[in-house]
Amino acid sequence: HEARAHRDDPEIVAMTNLVQAFHNDDIREFEQILKKNEGRIMDDEFVREHVADLLRTIRTQVIMRNIGPYTRIRLARIARDLNDIPVEDVESLLVSLILDGKLDGHIDQVNGILVKRTQKTSNGGEKDGKKPALGDGSVESRNLASLTQLTSALEHLTVMVSKVSSNST
Repeated sequence: HEARAHRDDPEIVAMTNLVQAFHNDDIREFEQILKKNEGRIMDDEFVREHVADLLRTIRTQVIMRNIGPYTRIRLARIARDLNDIPVEDVESLLVSLILDGKLDGHIDQVNGILVKRTQKTSNGGEKDGKKPALGDGSVESRNLASLTQLTSALEHLTVMVSKVSSNST
């Protein structure tokens, strides 16, 4: 009965929706849920720390997906794709991607443009960024492992709450 009571708990609902938006790569929904439930979600230090990592991860995923076909793209355009975040935040995310080796390029700060380099692979195809291998020791790999663990725990909680509530009805 205790788990059933939590099924409708606004914090549980918000976290479940947040995980769903993350899995769907829906940055607009993710940030909307964050904004709407900021007090509920961000009051817990553990959750706040992981949500910040999730936000950074979803933003970098959106960046990598959206810049894929381009060799040059304006930072202001990327900022718009990320719900109009400040260009300085876009620069910070891009610098991290470049330093982590996920993105081969540089930032032209004077003109506000990301300039990507494309590399030819041995089979003649183009290689943009590559995903880090889990366990390779990089900060991104450790963050990804932590986020995966948090996501699994939240999904497990959702399943358990659903099971208890369906058994009780």
